[in-house]
Order: sequence, then C-alpha cells, then structure tokens
Amino acid sequence: MAHTFAELVEKQRAADAAQRTVDELREAYGPPAERGMTGAQSETYETALRASRDLAREVQTALSEFARESGRPRGDIEAEVTRAAAEPQDT
Repeated sequence: MAHTFAELVEKQRAADAAQRTVDELREAYGPPAERGMTGAQSETYETALRASRDLAREVQTALSEFARESGRPRGDIEAEVTRAAAEPQDT
C-alpha cells in the first residue's frame, strides 16, 4: 500500500496520542504491577495499551514500505516524520 508523507505524519501523531493516553492512565492509576487496579481501570488501561502498540506497529510498517518505495533510508524518513509530527498542527 502506497503511503504519502502526510499520511505517515498523521499515523505518527495518532500513535503519539495513544501513547500519551497510556502514560496518563499509568499516572492516574499507578504502574499496573505495583498497584491494584479496579476491573474497569485494568480494562481501560489494557485497551489503551493495545491501541498504542497497534498504532506504533502500523507506523513502523508504513515507514518501511515508504522507504522501500522511495528508495530512501528508513532512518532518514523516520526522523523527518517524527519531526513533522511534533510540529503544531494548523487548525
């Protein structure tokens, strides 16, 4: 599947947002192994963690495909995408 640079940036932003959610839940609930979460908290945390991992995996796959299709080094593309995703969005 062909990806554009803009699509890669959006995928990275989604992955970053999902990771922030996991971090916020961990901050609110405490580390999963150290503190007993309620059933609802545990389910919320696990769902957020799965989403974060899935999105991160999608970004990595898309970066590899884009690099292969463009003939550019994957590391260069990943660095460019990371920088662009960190920039404020125009709204």
